[in-house]
Amino acid sequence: MTEALEGVVKFAFEELGLHRLMANYIPSNAASARALAKAGFEKEGFARSYLLINDVWEDHILTSRIKE
Repeated sequence: MTEALEGVVKFAFEELGLHRLMANYIPSNAASARALAKAGFEKEGFARSYLLINDVWEDHILTSRIKE
């Protein structure tokens, strides 16, 4: 997953010319937290009841990475 994420970041910044990327994950998903941190994403906040997943409103950690 880390390799795929790095490819997406490179494509978004270099090919699409984006300045900012955002990614959110469920707080209990430690693997996603590690992958995003390793790819340079920084925590920005917490969203309560952000998405309805399997009939449960799930909280999410909000992260972003800004092109250097």
